[in-house]
Amino acid sequence: MDEIEVPQYFMCPISLQIMKDPVTTTTGITFDRDSIEQWLFTNNSTTCPITRHPLPKNSHLTPNHTLLRLIQAWCTQNGIHSIPTPKPPLDNQVLKLLKDLKDPKLQLKNIKELKFLASQNERNNKCLLQAGVPKAMILFMLTCFRKGQFDKGLEEALSLLQLQLIDMSQEDTKLLLAENNQILDSLTWVLGCEVENSLAMKSHAVALLNTIMQKASSGVMERLKPELFERIVKFFRCGTCQQRINAALRVMLSACHWGRNRIMMVESGAGFELVEIGLGTPEKSTTELTMEILFYLCSCADGRAEFVSHKGAIALLTERIFTVSQNVDERAVFILSLVSKFSATRVVLQEMVEVGTVSKLCRLVQSDHHGTYLKDKAGKILKSHADVWKCSPCISDRDRSFYANMLSEMQCYSIHSSMPN
Repeated sequence: MDEIEVPQYFMCPISLQIMKDPVTTTTGITFDRDSIEQWLFTNNSTTCPITRHPLPKNSHLTPNHTLLRLIQAWCTQNGIHSIPTPKPPLDNQVLKLLKDLKDPKLQLKNIKELKFLASQNERNNKCLLQAGVPKAMILFMLTCFRKGQFDKGLEEALSLLQLQLIDMSQEDTKLLLAENNQILDSLTWVLGCEVENSLAMKSHAVALLNTIMQKASSGVMERLKPELFERIVKFFRCGTCQQRINAALRVMLSACHWGRNRIMMVESGAGFELVEIGLGTPEKSTTELTMEILFYLCSCADGRAEFVSHKGAIALLTERIFTVSQNVDERAVFILSLVSKFSATRVVLQEMVEVGTVSKLCRLVQSDHHGTYLKDKAGKILKSHADVWKCSPCISDRDRSFYANMLSEMQCYSIHSSMPN
């Protein structure tokens, strides 16, 4: 091959090798299909590597049949045995794999092969979407659910469906849910499974729920069932990794915007379990998600009651202020505001001073790193229970002095504001 001069236009501009499957882009340049697809989908490039003109991922790649025939004829004339031959169209391969899913002996093998194709690149994943792979995987999952049987291939089917739904539009996802109203029931069923590799299947189910709920319609979110939240709470106790916990937390956060869902979460023991998660050593994102959900749950009476019943709840809020992020500080103060306004029993107020909540609020009011609104919120909490806290021996002399001055300033401002002009 080194002794034969290869025509320059037979060479791919990217790989500098003879093209096996020449395709022409919208910029008019011909490349080998594998090379240009890697450029677009693996390297996430958005320009033509030759002209530098825009070349979006969804650009049409037109097979250059004339050039392919010239390359093949040239290889034959020069005695080159490895004659370039394009791969068969992916859609035909996918359709055959889907058709053979009806054979129980081929289900696991075919689903694994479909998953491998989907994971290779974005083009493959879109091809599988267009071929109807999501519907086929949902049908497979629903069949297992209706039989109450964990067939071989279910774990792989859930993983493949997750890959597919990530790239599916919100409208298509809504349509898929409308056509298959037992999807959420079947995923809830998977969350309750206790079989070999059940944690892996549950993790895939949680990831799917997370993707679905971010795209689901209000009608779907309003019809969630108590069993879903009960099983997510149990999932938290499986000793799983932070990434999986975060996916489950996002499922809950997506559902929190509906009051009915918050009540079901409280009844499932979610508030108590969230405090347990928060008392561990979670990463920043886990802490922010936990605090966000707790804020929603504490907006209802039962949620606050469950929250303050945990002996470490107030301490958790206090500990997290100033240690994670301003988002966490904001949510912690908002939760404390709800508790101090609606659930301020003598026991709770005493706990707030003993674990250092009052001192932290005093520091926050003096902070230069927080907005006026949050500092005002903290000041109102301090003012609302000043008769209990201002003389407490649990507060340092410095904080007690600041507390007294702050109350005095608030009183002067109140008198000044009420005076006629």
